Amino acid sequence: MRAPVAPAYAANAATHADHTNDTGASRLKIAFRLAAIALAAAVPCAQADDAVHIDPKRLSQDVKVLSSDAFEGRAPDSAGEKKTVAYLVEQFARAGLQPGGDVVDGKRGWTQDVPLGRFEIQGPVAAFIGGAGGGLTLAQGEQVAFRAAMTGARAVDVKDAPLVFVGYGVTAPERKWDDFKGVDLKGKLAVVLINDPDFETGAGDFGGKAMTYYGRWTYKFEEMARRGALGTIIVHETAPASYGWATVKNSNTNVMYDVVRKHPLEAHAPVEAWIQRDVAQDLFRRAGLDFDKLKREAQGRAFRPVELRGVTLSARYAVDAQVITSKNVVALRPGSKHPGQYVVYSGHWDHLGIGLPDAKGDRIYNGAVDNGTGIAALLELARAYGKAPAPQRSVVFLAVTAEEKGLLGSEYYATNPVYPLAQTVGVINMDALSPYGPARDFTISGSAKLDLLDRLVAGAKQRGIRFSPDPKPEAGHFFRSDHFPFAKRGVPAISFGSGEDWEQGGVAAGKAAEERYVTDSYHQPSDEWRADWPFTGMARDLGMLYALGRDLADGTAWPNWASDSEFRAARDRSAAERK
Repeated sequence: MRAPVAPAYAANAATHADHTNDTGASRLKIAFRLAAIALAAAVPCAQADDAVHIDPKRLSQDVKVLSSDAFEGRAPDSAGEKKTVAYLVEQFARAGLQPGGDVVDGKRGWTQDVPLGRFEIQGPVAAFIGGAGGGLTLAQGEQVAFRAAMTGARAVDVKDAPLVFVGYGVTAPERKWDDFKGVDLKGKLAVVLINDPDFETGAGDFGGKAMTYYGRWTYKFEEMARRGALGTIIVHETAPASYGWATVKNSNTNVMYDVVRKHPLEAHAPVEAWIQRDVAQDLFRRAGLDFDKLKREAQGRAFRPVELRGVTLSARYAVDAQVITSKNVVALRPGSKHPGQYVVYSGHWDHLGIGLPDAKGDRIYNGAVDNGTGIAALLELARAYGKAPAPQRSVVFLAVTAEEKGLLGSEYYATNPVYPLAQTVGVINMDALSPYGPARDFTISGSAKLDLLDRLVAGAKQRGIRFSPDPKPEAGHFFRSDHFPFAKRGVPAISFGSGEDWEQGGVAAGKAAEERYVTDSYHQPSDEWRADWPFTGMARDLGMLYALGRDLADGTAWPNWASDSEFRAARDRSAAERK
């Protein structure tokens, strides 16, 4: 659910988007360090790019097809999935690639089966606040967003459950931080803030504005489940969440998916929901509490949980729970010299499918930018590799499912890799690219330090393109794209992002477009293909990504993480397994 680097909808006017700033000076320093290996890679990187042709018109056509109403928003386990998978297989085959997925009856196919739990609320959601201050009925999608229970239960029926405010809901022993102070959450609903304790102040134990995994909504749900809470209610605020309520509503009130778990209650509490900030303030007021004051207290290590005395929540709704099989699509360009070593390009093919209608009555969440653009990029890179001489190492093109449901397709692949992770040289992920004109810069999700980025920075510099650090590290984009499941297992991985400093309009136009996109189109039915998108910027950028992957595929280097990276140890442990 990565908020995309936005498209531009006008050449000279500010329009669509998302993103903000990290510790600028230190990150620029890191980003522009050109280690010897990166400098050595720079010249061949430029040469590898010279012979490849990326066609903006084909990019546009792929996005147009994939985001058309006929594909119904590309939800997993839908008619839209079947059409999407068929289209990808057809295009990969036309590009001259080989099937790279599961082996069935001795023959390798184009897909990898991904078993998923599918959970959908059936009928109305009845939600009610009782106790102090009189009753309050909560409207699903407007004041609250209840997610379908992912425990396997056929219904949620909670009566007069007590509420406990647990601050940011963080347990971080390495930071000597504990928001719970031994409070028992069994039978209680935990009310929790989004992002990290540092977000408001920009400084502290959690890296300042840059989000840690403790700030992600996925962590909040997981931590409350580990503590045996009856449920989790996350307070939505646009700035710390990095997206508005429309995104929360559209992403959480439709069909939910999860990997199949033996013990689902260890990962999901029976109740998972979001609540609007103004509704949360009213609940605190009913309990005689000041929300803003308690939020400030939660930014400190001494914070202790506070019960909303006299205020309870009741909720009742039915859930359809079943197990389905979705598909990752996998294509292969076999290596000529080291076929057992792999460079991976990835992107997610799924979007939100059919959901709640917008103001115009449109219920199809087409997902043109997110992530029709990334899949169009994957296909066009496949065509380039199909036409070029065989690389020395194998190149894998991986289109994953269920990213919008929590990176489930990439998580499944990383847990059950078709090709060994120890033999995977690196992963280049593409998620929500700009379909407009070229920018003077590019970015990646997050602030990771790794050789892969050094190589890309060096190659870009040869073309007069600079690297800009993730402009919104507090949004936690590093944890929101499909490179993350690989990264946490040690595989060097980046998720490429289009730049904001447009050649036409500069930074002002790029940032304005980003903000407009997130407000008006991100995870909304209005994320649709436009005939006036030129795709020339993406085509230029894909030349860089082709060159990066080609250099890795024709070389012998094994990129790594920086020496102080949390992912370095896992990569180092895998060295002994390489051929």
